[in-house]
Amino acid sequence: MANLSTKIKLYANREIDFLKDVLLQDDSNGLGAYIKEWNLDIAQPTEAQLNALETQANDYEYNQGQIQKRQIEYGSPSEQMEFITENGLTAWQTKVTEIKTRFPKR
Repeated sequence: MANLSTKIKLYANREIDFLKDVLLQDDSNGLGAYIKEWNLDIAQPTEAQLNALETQANDYEYNQGQIQKRQIEYGSPSEQMEFITENGLTAWQTKVTEIKTRFPKR
């Protein structure tokens, strides 16, 4: 199940400041998080609108995890340059393809 914050980002189609733009709250009553305060210039979404974004939000969260795994495998920019210098651009492209195959996005 996707996070409420992810669904809100997708609904608004922009980055959200969750300390200013939208405040979420979870009362620890088993009902989960909800929108406590909405300070955006667009209408606050209904629960149905947010629920309709579930699949898209799950894919987004999954892809973010895959991107983080890829970045670890790629190494720092200086490590990437060293690899290219020592092994050539074609070898780097092969390595990138292998990493993307191991950590595919949806």
